[in-house]
Amino acid sequence: MELRSVEELMDLLHACRGAWDTSDRSGDPVDIHDHALQTAALLRRGHPADKELQVAGLVHDIGHLISPGDDAGHADLAADAVRPLLGERVSRLVQLHVAAKRYLATTAPGRGLSAQSALTLTAQGGAMTPFEAASFERDPLAEDAVTLRQADDAGKVVGLDAGVMEDWRTVLELVAAQHSAPGTRNRPSARGH
Repeated sequence: MELRSVEELMDLLHACRGAWDTSDRSGDPVDIHDHALQTAALLRRGHPADKELQVAGLVHDIGHLISPGDDAGHADLAADAVRPLLGERVSRLVQLHVAAKRYLATTAPGRGLSAQSALTLTAQGGAMTPFEAASFERDPLAEDAVTLRQADDAGKVVGLDAGVMEDWRTVLELVAAQHSAPGTRNRPSARGH
């Protein structure tokens, strides 16, 4: 699946309401919709100028909707879906959010994970080896991926009001427009700091 318009992406994000990371709702305590809003809001608060990072937080788990039950592959599915619309940096951050979890399991093993995240860590490859961790650290997006992962872990609060999905339409349109601007199609777009 490749998303080609903000409208298609918004439809998918709205479809996340009432969709869960596990079919029996035994996973995270909030649905994918609320989790997306909370993750993006946390990133907006901590990194207000980095719209691509915020958008990556919003869309990072749509792979659960594209292919329910594919815990190991959901990041790659989501990354592939958003790449044509939102560009390489957003796609790579989405793809790296699982690797960042594995990295943090190695470098900060006492750090708390939700019960579902701890369970899926095994399916996703477990904690990284020292070699894998060193390789991850060399990725130019590693630090941002860890930031996304930390927001991902924190964005699972039942009853927290993180706004509504429509609030993100303008930001999605902005990131999509930057990605499609002449001269930016095949290179990672700039981010603000």
